Amino acid sequence: MAVRNIVWRKLHIAVDEGSLEIRAVEMTGNEIGDAPVLPMLLEQIPQDEDIASVTADGTYDTRRSHDTIAERGAQGIIPPRKNAKTWCPTSAGAIARNETLRACRHLGRAIWRRWSGYHRRSRVETKMHRIKLLGQRLTARDFDRQITEVHVRISVLNRFTALGIPLTHPVA
Repeated sequence: MAVRNIVWRKLHIAVDEGSLEIRAVEMTGNEIGDAPVLPMLLEQIPQDEDIASVTADGTYDTRRSHDTIAERGAQGIIPPRKNAKTWCPTSAGAIARNETLRACRHLGRAIWRRWSGYHRRSRVETKMHRIKLLGQRLTARDFDRQITEVHVRISVLNRFTALGIPLTHPVA
């Protein structure tokens, strides 16, 4: 009897809200958390391109995540953890995060989510679902080849997205 050794991989993506294009991709082993990958995702987006906001779930409520977002001049839309305390305001990321925490306490979490636009995070979840529709398993066994396989799927999905979005302005 042959025993298959199953290795879990985690796929992390960044989606452009306007074009719905996947702009950054990282694949890690299951032992890597989500928050440590955020700087690597943002590094894939050229420095000369503005990032208006970064919307992520509460697992990204870390100093490094908030600082990385602030360094790019973006607004972090990340709900503070349930037991969150204010941080010493030593960086732009900490100051922005403390403002979010105050807003959550003042408005309540549900109203803050609507007010901040946190619901836009669902677009990333939808995009992840579409990636899975292209196949939930990777055929390559080597990690580098698995990364290539994922990038091919992302390219296909981005092309489908580009073909499926109607032009809202006349073509010159």
